[in-house]
Amino acid sequence: NDILENACHGGKIALLGIFPDKAAIDWDKVIFNGLTITGIYGREMYETWYKMTVMLQSGLDIKPAITHRFGFRDHEAAFAAARSGDSGKVIMDWTAAREGG
Repeated sequence: NDILENACHGGKIALLGIFPDKAAIDWDKVIFNGLTITGIYGREMYETWYKMTVMLQSGLDIKPAITHRFGFRDHEAAFAAARSGDSGKVIMDWTAAREGG
């Protein structure tokens, strides 16, 4: 519900990914703040990528959303972090794979 607390009046929220458990939503905050919630899935993926590219080129700083980084060999730990519910975005770095390492 942090996103509901921080959304501006009339704000738009896009939900990406899958929740590990049922998520409770404070509908009063959605209604009284005039929020729009949209779920995004594969069918809209390319449009989402385009919009994100534009936001990044405009200077959006995504670093605060990244909570974990793993090398590709640590994939089990990376997926465990993503499933834990205690992470933001989990990044797997494939640089070493390209370099033959």
